[in-house]
Amino acid sequence: MTLTAQERDYLATQPLGRLATRRPDGSLQNSPVGFSYDERAGTIDIYGRALGTTRKFHNVADNGAVALVVDDLVSRNPWTVRGVEIRGQAEALVDQEPASSYTSREIIRIHPRRVISWGIGPDAGMHSRDVDGAAGAEGAV
Repeated sequence: MTLTAQERDYLATQPLGRLATRRPDGSLQNSPVGFSYDERAGTIDIYGRALGTTRKFHNVADNGAVALVVDDLVSRNPWTVRGVEIRGQAEALVDQEPASSYTSREIIRIHPRRVISWGIGPDAGMHSRDVDGAAGAEGAV
């Protein structure tokens, strides 16, 4: 399983994340995105209006290296944050079934390779692990 039950439950409550991609010149781009988790495939799918025309879509088509961060601030006093970072390899797919009438037929599909979470679960600590056949073991960051 790619994500824990606590991570899946948390992501289901969050409408936005930030997707980092690498531009052809090596510089980074960070974009706000909506997303959904495909539990069956263990992937994160990003849809959007005219997604195929965006720089992030072309960055993914060029090299596929991505990181998605979804986080929020639970409280300022005491300072309490939580979130999930998903690093992986992504595909820029065309002619896919749109998620809604608002979205185009392109999607970015992220195949997680490393997951880092904090403030989620019973101990609310920070944890990281490699997933989907990647080398390494779960542990504290």
